[in-house]
Amino acid sequence: MTQVDLIYFNAGGGHRASALALQGVLNELQLPWTVRLVNLFEVLDPSQSFRRLTGSAPEDWYNRRLARGWTLGMSQELKLLQAVIRLAHPTLVRRLRAHWAATQPDLVVSLIPNFNRALYQSLALARPGVPYATVLTDLADHPPRFWIERGQPQHFICGTPRARAQALAAGHAPSRVHATSGMILRPGFYGPPVADRAAERARLGLDPHRPTGLVLFGGHGSRAMLGIARRLPDVPLILMCGHNQALARALAGLPARAPRHIVGFTPEVTRYMDLADFFIGKPGPGSVSEALQRGLPVVVADNAWTMPQERYNATWIREQGVGLVYRRAAGLAPAVSALLADLPAWRERVRGHHNRALYEVPQILAGILGRAPARPRPAERGAAGPASAAAR
Repeated sequence: MTQVDLIYFNAGGGHRASALALQGVLNELQLPWTVRLVNLFEVLDPSQSFRRLTGSAPEDWYNRRLARGWTLGMSQELKLLQAVIRLAHPTLVRRLRAHWAATQPDLVVSLIPNFNRALYQSLALARPGVPYATVLTDLADHPPRFWIERGQPQHFICGTPRARAQALAAGHAPSRVHATSGMILRPGFYGPPVADRAAERARLGLDPHRPTGLVLFGGHGSRAMLGIARRLPDVPLILMCGHNQALARALAGLPARAPRHIVGFTPEVTRYMDLADFFIGKPGPGSVSEALQRGLPVVVADNAWTMPQERYNATWIREQGVGLVYRRAAGLAPAVSALLADLPAWRERVRGHHNRALYEVPQILAGILGRAPARPRPAERGAAGPASAAAR
């Protein structure tokens, strides 16, 4: 069996969700592959010393900040994080090299930013000739040294023309830069719509005949949702709070003149999107792509609190004509009013957006493996050599 490793971490949730979706579809295709999910931080810190020292996992601080809306200043913090990664580069390469030598993958696919230099170099040292691919889970790169690294002969899988152009401009060969029609989405987002939408909305206490917005800020919610709910007291809303129970309680206590339905963590995001008419949230690549896949035009903010890697997304939304962007909090209500004034036309434009990335990426990966140098047969993998010694 060909061993395919999908690299993810839990910062933000989108990287893990993309890895799980890709693993699921690869397994469904019944390819002669063993597809393994690899949490980068578990490889780098298998004894969880960071958790024992600080009381939390490395990605927990990031997720807590998202939940509280503390995203101001992340551009500077990203530069600091990247400087720390550069300082730790020799250690990262050493630990990852030992991991690859022990596990012997035939293809490594990264779905994370910032660590692709260490991942690629360690794999090249431990398993020369094994292909390495990066699937961008953002609509574009945020250079330098975010998704696209210069000078390493690897593959890139890009969900927008902008991302592909960035990879080519960084000097990568066109044969190694692959285009898809969007971001990887979970298989459920390709399923049929809710059968009786009006009845389902009525069951949740929503008016079947009034346009309803769905407010979503990822799996951990955001306190920004409180401001949105206060500014739209007359708009029916479905408020998705994810794991943030405190936020759900706070939203339940807010007065409103329009019906609302508050949802905690649920695997049925697709269903709730089908019950809505438009989307309100941050310009995250995953949530925006999910909303468009279910036919929802979007209303998003683009301001100092927008994370640096997501700022291009607002430009993309304008260019595609699939939603409206506001800068100040006071601009939310006018943007929603403008969208509702021409909602059928907005929804018609969104219906022209087609994303099949989940089914395009496996074909790309199969092509990459098909062009890779032949690896030793499974019976030969136990032969003496550096890799087998590291495995022992």
